[in-house]
Amino acid sequence: MTTSLRSGWLVLLCLLSWPGAAQQFDPAHTRFDFEVRTRWNQRVPGVFPQYQGEVARLADGRRQVSISLATAAVEVADSPRYTAMARGEGFFNAARHPLIHFVSEPITDAALHDGGLLRGRLSINGVTRMETFTLRPSECQRPGLECDVVAQGTVDRDNYGLEGWQFALRNQVRFNLRVRMRDGRQ
Repeated sequence: MTTSLRSGWLVLLCLLSWPGAAQQFDPAHTRFDFEVRTRWNQRVPGVFPQYQGEVARLADGRRQVSISLATAAVEVADSPRYTAMARGEGFFNAARHPLIHFVSEPITDAALHDGGLLRGRLSINGVTRMETFTLRPSECQRPGLECDVVAQGTVDRDNYGLEGWQFALRNQVRFNLRVRMRDGRQ
């Protein structure tokens, strides 16, 4: 290996571990979906196909997750009618609130590997509240690189003004997150 090639690898390794360096989500392995249930217990699944997200390594070695989901792109149950209703004023109100944001509190690598709680500020429809998602234990040695980091959590629609369809839908919205980092970085 030449000296310049070794130097290049050393610089790359330093950049990857530098505090504040953020890694982007890999769109081939990342998925954000949600589910609501009807009053008759029918499952209504939805997906956010457009999103942005990153994981920043903080100076103390912990990580912070930041996610933005595009509400105008939400798709529900392969149904144009349900999709239009989800994007409309009574639910995600995409015209007025085009993004759902989540910024986590700092988490440790141990929580990514062993599972645990992922707390953070969730903003939907202009309302921001602290919410807690549950990280599943990892299925590999390097979560986010070799396998997905998986988290799930349930939020109450009433807390965010998602008042549409109250006659037909239960109050809870369950979010499911599967994340892997781009370029093999975690």
